[in-house]
Amino acid sequence: MEIVINNETKQVNYDSLQSLVTGILGEKTKGIAVAINDNIVPKTHWESTALKEKDNVLIIKATQGG
Repeated sequence: MEIVINNETKQVNYDSLQSLVTGILGEKTKGIAVAINDNIVPKTHWESTALKEKDNVLIIKATQGG
């Protein structure tokens, strides 16, 4: 399926948001925020959130600094 991840169109075979995030970042998901189509998805809902064709996914990683 084709989705947009951080403004880049990609072909993926992931069915859930959890599998997408894990596939991209591995198991290190602490400090990660995800939105689909401009709606923030709580981490507790990643596993049950299905991806759909043409979804726009934004993955943000918190960083330290000042």
